[in-house]
Amino acid sequence: MASSETVCCICALFFGGIFCTLIWTATAKHTFQIDYENNCFKKDGESFRYISGSIHYSRVPRYYWKDRILKMYMLGLNAVHTYVPWNFHEVMPKKFVFDGDRDLEHFLQLANSTGLLVILRPGPFIDAEWDMGGLPAWILKKSNVVLRSSDPDYLAAVDQWMNVLLPKIRPFLYNNGGPIISLQLEDEYGSYFACDYDYLRHLVKLFRYHLGDEVILFSTDASSIHAVKCGTVDGLYATVDFGPTENITACFEVQRHFEPKGPLVNSELYTGWLDHWGEKHQVVATSIVTKALDTVLGLGANVNLYMLIGGTDFGYWNGANTPYAAQPTSYDYDAPLSEAGDLTDKYFAIRDVIRKYKKVPYGPIPPSVPKFAYGPVPLKKLSALSEMLDVMCPSGPVKSVYPLNFVQLNQYFGFVLYRTSLPKDCSNPTSLSSPLNGVHDRAYITVDGVPQGVLERDKMLSINITGKAKATLDILVENQGRISVGRYINECKGLITNLTLGKDFLTGWTMYPLDIDEAVSRGLKEKSRKPSMSSRSSAFTAPAFYIGSFDIPSGIPDLPQDTFINFPGWTKGQIWINGFNLGRYWPARGPQITLYVPRHILSTSAPNNITVLELEKSPCDVKPCVVEFVDTPVLNATVSNIFPGRKLLAGGH
Repeated sequence: MASSETVCCICALFFGGIFCTLIWTATAKHTFQIDYENNCFKKDGESFRYISGSIHYSRVPRYYWKDRILKMYMLGLNAVHTYVPWNFHEVMPKKFVFDGDRDLEHFLQLANSTGLLVILRPGPFIDAEWDMGGLPAWILKKSNVVLRSSDPDYLAAVDQWMNVLLPKIRPFLYNNGGPIISLQLEDEYGSYFACDYDYLRHLVKLFRYHLGDEVILFSTDASSIHAVKCGTVDGLYATVDFGPTENITACFEVQRHFEPKGPLVNSELYTGWLDHWGEKHQVVATSIVTKALDTVLGLGANVNLYMLIGGTDFGYWNGANTPYAAQPTSYDYDAPLSEAGDLTDKYFAIRDVIRKYKKVPYGPIPPSVPKFAYGPVPLKKLSALSEMLDVMCPSGPVKSVYPLNFVQLNQYFGFVLYRTSLPKDCSNPTSLSSPLNGVHDRAYITVDGVPQGVLERDKMLSINITGKAKATLDILVENQGRISVGRYINECKGLITNLTLGKDFLTGWTMYPLDIDEAVSRGLKEKSRKPSMSSRSSAFTAPAFYIGSFDIPSGIPDLPQDTFINFPGWTKGQIWINGFNLGRYWPARGPQITLYVPRHILSTSAPNNITVLELEKSPCDVKPCVVEFVDTPVLNATVSNIFPGRKLLAGGH
């Protein structure tokens, strides 16, 4: 850390005695400022332009942070952008996690030691196609809270979080000897309905209190007058974002409307685009990206390439857009570095553009990480999920006349099993319906263990079921990811309205919030199983766990290596390897078919345990029951668009 003064102790021998004195020598203090006169930034008194790239440390395992950061440095970048997802760190009120893959301070130290500056985006809202835009779902316990506003309950939670986060950040500010040259408050706030200037002023005051007056605070908004107008206040330097096919001059004119002087900044020049389940994998041509980058740099502007590496939404962290469309596990983004950190043609083409405007580092670029195809691994059925509720819900169920949503059950991710009994005989097919579109997001239905079908938000609101009176009706509801941008980020998950059977409302619910991750980490034990109630011709099997293991020889050099896992014949579910939640698979819908498996979760000293929760239909009754490790990802399977003719709200993007 830089210091404004250095103390030197000088000692000399005089007349047989030692004479010491203290001499104070001034050292230059780091400064990073906006030069309004010359329309640029100034770093330590010299004109400066940053060329940055986005990396989300929450989407890249800590094991690979150094590799990815070094590749960004060798590209010719001089800075990185990264978001801080609030819900990634404050997992429950006042329960903070900053270790392992969540060690923000270590990430900042790595950037600094590599020679990269940092533009930090600590929110509190971040969008980023991340669950609930980074806001913690537990904040919805206050049912009337207005998110991203000066609502007192919301601000109290924000203050509680920032009072922990910002003191951690302060030592890493550039003027304190660290890498952080600026911080973005909020994210594309001008596109949010609230347009609450008091909220933005509160954030400015809060950040200034903790970080001082020297650090640059800025806003980022879509390049329209209305968006920037509601997205910034005094004390924030207004910047814009836009894609490579937009009119670049016109976009910067929007910034100039609010900042007549100062540096031009595109905080997000998109190198690719995001995916949704059931839609084609998005690709942006390299030539389009490089042409836009060349134009931006030719104007003397500062730029951040979003994304430089996309990464992975491990576990349940993916977000969703409206009308409801969830992102897949991969956040590859068609970025210059692939999801697995591989070098691409786009990477080298961008490097060629950058070298026209600045020197790029000399020396070897770290190569793409090797991949290994470990081959097929047999799995066997362990048990139906409904037979393991004592393990999955050790605290016991919650009972209510009407169904409770996830937040009311203190369940913020994953699954809840809702159970009731049929109030009447349904020997003839009877309609089970969600008339108010109240299944958020997908429900897997069984009656006495016999699979009946799926209810799905916006798409399948009614199915016919059969069963005898008093038969057990189980509805396993999956939270497929919270909306990450727009007015509906406060959505509820679970059964958020009553279901009907025929014309009757269903009542008398017993609800099991499932802690599957904890149960898997402890190791699932095989139980005596009831005979399967589904036939081979059935379109569904009851949600169930399948397990298997494989060994990686310890005598082979450089193993384990990264790999990808394929799901031949499987439909939709969740997978864990050695207790690590890799994420969701859904090859039946695509476009993502394989999931990325980083090497650090694999072992050569013990069997690697695989746990699969298949929700809809496993292949195990009709063909070999395997998953397969391959060395090449498949992210672009051909799919038929299940959202024809509609536009999705994806933030300022």
